[in-house]
Order: sequence, then C-alpha cells, then structure tokens
Amino acid sequence: MLTQIIAHRGSKGTRPENTLPSFQAALADGADGIETDVHLSKDGHLIIMHDERVDRTTNGEGRIVDQTLAELKQLDAGAWFDSAYIGTRIPTLDEVVQLLIDQNFTGIFNLELKTNKIHYDGIEAMVADYFNHHDVPFKLVYSSFYGKSIERLHALQPDVEFDSLFQTKFKTAKRLHAEQIIIGYHPDIRWVRSHWLLLPKVQLRPWTVNTERDMKFCYRHRFAGLITDYPGLAHRIRVQMQGG
Repeated sequence: MLTQIIAHRGSKGTRPENTLPSFQAALADGADGIETDVHLSKDGHLIIMHDERVDRTTNGEGRIVDQTLAELKQLDAGAWFDSAYIGTRIPTLDEVVQLLIDQNFTGIFNLELKTNKIHYDGIEAMVADYFNHHDVPFKLVYSSFYGKSIERLHALQPDVEFDSLFQTKFKTAKRLHAEQIIIGYHPDIRWVRSHWLLLPKVQLRPWTVNTERDMKFCYRHRFAGLITDYPGLAHRIRVQMQGG
C-alpha cells in the first residue's frame, strides 16, 4: 500500500499557500490529498487561510473574524510570495471545493478547523451543514488541535473520518482514539522520530515532512500518509521507494 501524499496548504513550498494556484499545483504534482484550514469571517463565511490574522500572507492587517468576506476579497494573497501571483485572492471553502470537483479530484480532502486559538461560534455546524448539502467526489477528513471541535463535528457527521493533530502532547488524541472518535494521528514529524520505539498502533500522517530524509523515513516505514509542502518532491521519492 502506497504512503499517501497530502499537500500541506496546497503546494505551499512552490505557490502562495492556501490559494487556488497552490491547490492546482498540488494536484498537478501528483498529490493524493489536500490539507487546508478553515476560519469564519465577521459575516459568517467559511474562509480558507492558515493564520487567524491576514498579516503574514496578504497585504492587509487584522483578524479574519473582524473582517467581512467583501473586505477579505479585496486583499492580495499572492504578491507576498512572488510577483507572478499578484492579484491572487483569499478563497472560500466553497471555491476550493468547486475547484476540486472541476479537477475530478477523488483523493483526501483534509480540512483542519482552526479553532484552537479562536473558538468560532458555530463553525462546526456550518462546516457540517455545508458538506451535508454538497455531494463531493473526494474523501473528507477532519482534523483539529482543539479536541472539542472534533467531538462536536463527530456528533454531527459520525460517518466522516476524524484525526487528531498534535505537536508534542497527545493526551487528547489518546482519549479521542480510545473513545473511537478519531482513527488516526497527525503528529509533528519530530515527535514521530523521537517516539519511534513507542509509536501507537494507529494510522499516522505526520507533518510537515519536507526533507528527503524525512520523506524516506515515512516511506520506509509505510506510514498511511505524509503531509508536505513539496508534493512534487514527495511523489518523485515515492516512485523510487514504493514504485508508485
């Protein structure tokens, strides 16, 4: 079984992260899955961005939750990365989903709810409602650093796959796995390496696997997947090591 390549915020290493060009590049590079992050705007729209603030990846300032969709759509989300992407806009969840449908994507869509710093009121119900009303061809996977978001979504969509994100502490992940709410872990690759002899017998998709050394480590041990900023490189190495 091949180790699945999950593109972290799209092809984050080669395109402006969490933008439509980044997701398109990831698909072109042979990614088996897309990982992205969702927030809530001031007027209740599901917004795709990693940070709670727009400062790092746009020409704007402030928190997503304090701005309307119209205000967010005025920002440039590509110029910071390269002049070739001037005018790239912040996408909504629906825009990303429609792109994947248009590209006939049937892999993994790993949606992380960014609720560990700002607990967006009702975001879990909004995400569940969106996917309950949209027939999608891909496999939906939810993840979060915030255990309560996973529990809330699981109550709303018990048939969807859930995985727990963590960097160093995995007490919540262990509890959620024991309660059969999640089936896998998405840990920091550094945690995986330091706990190699004590790794739990669960589905593992480490992040963020960006070096050839770490990619080969994941392929050698046949992890379920890896999450990377460089899906093209990951694909080339996988062909060498796993034949596909």
